[in-house]
Amino acid sequence: MTRHADAIEALSHLDQRLDPPGNVLEAARVKDDQAWYREWEADPEAFWERAADELHWFERWQQAMQIDGSSHRWFVGGRTNLSYNCLERNIERGLGDKVALHAECEDQPPRDYSYSEILEQVSRTANVLRGLGVGEGDRVVIYMPLSPEGLFTMQACVRLGAVHSVVYAGMGEGALRHRVEDSGARVLVCADLTYRRGAVVPLKPIVDAALAGLEQVEHVIVWRRDEATTLAPGELDFERELAAAEPACAAVAVDAEHPAFMLYTSGTTGSPKGVVHVHGGYAVGVHLLMTHYFDVGESDTWWSTSDIGWIVGHSYICYGPMMAGATQVIREGAPDYPDAGITWQLVDKYSVTALFTAPTAVRMFMRAGEKALADSDRSTLRLLFCAGEPFNPEAWLWAAKNLAPAGHVVDNYWQTEIASPMIGTFACMQGRPGWAGRAMPGIKLKVVDEAGGRMDDGEGGTLVMEQPVPWMMQTIWQDDERYQSCFSERLGGYVTGDIAVRDNEGYWAVLGRSDDVLNVAGHRIGTADVESSLISHPAVSESAAIGLPDELKGERIKVFVVAANGYEQGADLSDELRKHVSRELGPIARPSELDFVDTLPKTRSGKIMRRLLRARELGLDEGDTSTLED
Repeated sequence: MTRHADAIEALSHLDQRLDPPGNVLEAARVKDDQAWYREWEADPEAFWERAADELHWFERWQQAMQIDGSSHRWFVGGRTNLSYNCLERNIERGLGDKVALHAECEDQPPRDYSYSEILEQVSRTANVLRGLGVGEGDRVVIYMPLSPEGLFTMQACVRLGAVHSVVYAGMGEGALRHRVEDSGARVLVCADLTYRRGAVVPLKPIVDAALAGLEQVEHVIVWRRDEATTLAPGELDFERELAAAEPACAAVAVDAEHPAFMLYTSGTTGSPKGVVHVHGGYAVGVHLLMTHYFDVGESDTWWSTSDIGWIVGHSYICYGPMMAGATQVIREGAPDYPDAGITWQLVDKYSVTALFTAPTAVRMFMRAGEKALADSDRSTLRLLFCAGEPFNPEAWLWAAKNLAPAGHVVDNYWQTEIASPMIGTFACMQGRPGWAGRAMPGIKLKVVDEAGGRMDDGEGGTLVMEQPVPWMMQTIWQDDERYQSCFSERLGGYVTGDIAVRDNEGYWAVLGRSDDVLNVAGHRIGTADVESSLISHPAVSESAAIGLPDELKGERIKVFVVAANGYEQGADLSDELRKHVSRELGPIARPSELDFVDTLPKTRSGKIMRRLLRARELGLDEGDTSTLED
């Protein structure tokens, strides 16, 4: 707990409050978040049935919820389809000609798509996949940038009852290969390149390296953006296949518990785990919070600056906005290129009413200063949401003054495993910089010590969710034992791995990780992933990775390396090892610093004491070292 003691102490002296402006409060769908919570508490089953009734079901469920410890089933016996609820359901409500998507790109002209046009493109994509033998339960890996084509492919998979696994377009060949192998995918859909900060970023060479010698993949479909890109024998051209495909494809009615997608995330030990979300409960939870917490409906224009490679891009780019019947904006590229004003000029261009971004992005805009905002007025922006990492008060207050001058800035907290907010500041609530907000309906939280004892308000401890909710993962792909390990009988529920504190008004602050998972600019990276990548290089005998505070990214990665015999320590080897991690895991995981050491501090049982390494780097009390081997 030492790591977060200073933050808890600072929060105890922080009482800044920002009331929602009158226009925000008047438009808010939820006028009293506590009343909404009490409605759930009074009759959970009736609450979830009302939420589910807003969506389409081919067959109605027999029971809304079955919870037994870590086991949870929702809308049992019901049949639905996530893509149908995004597309046909809205077209049937008269929204077919409405613009659903404004797509921007650093290096390409903007494109607009109506709900009917998206349905046609998704159907064509689904028919291409079906022609390759993809059906219910089959896995498809998607390695594409944030683009209409990426969204169409995701929707096409769930339309067929197939299971997509999106890999962030930029992850290295080692990370991509692991996800292909673990998922058992026979089909991979990729782009040949993406655009970032004015540069062309090749993706196809990463795919080729990742699939080398991997016979399980039978088909590779390539969205060629450069005519010079050549296809290997047997590879298919995405646009050519779509042009030849039929424009209609009925959505498959699947069981509510049928997997929709898996998304890999880092854990405290072992390889990244494939978190599985299903059609029924996921759709109900995401739609409910899209419309009631994010407060987005048919009259809104929504923009999430995330990417389809992350859970935010699944829940609140691909599925949530379309289920709500909203218009949304996406943009491929960096939010500050060609300059830090581009994001806010697009807010004006499309009259964006609600925007979701990360604290890292806010701090980036803060660095650029008010001059970057001179060419925009941002007057349509009613709500600005932040999540992905702790949102520091200084950035929050700056955003409230400068980014959403006529709106309300709010925080929220969730995880890949819990695919929608667990805690958040509603539009009707006071914003309290440093505090993420109150628990969502269905979310029962507590803070516990290492023995599972409940901590009092104002005391920090491990954040535990006492029971599952509909939008929570159902299992971990091919490893239910690992899923069960996410729950602790001793601690009394699902263990988030985060340190949190609650105040006497029911507001929660989440301060950071209690385990060996790093949070770099909102991206979870396991120390085990970084260390395994380093060990795979012949020059490395042992390695340890820690996170250090970073003003912009929240945390940066520092690694300690014991070099193998025969390798000369120095700048050249350090640079090679950092590049090696980037190739294996992607640029996000590239260490900012690398130190060569003779030995690593370990317990007598052989566990590396990363806590001690971090304490030494920060000049903190090293704590109990009695278990040190040396």
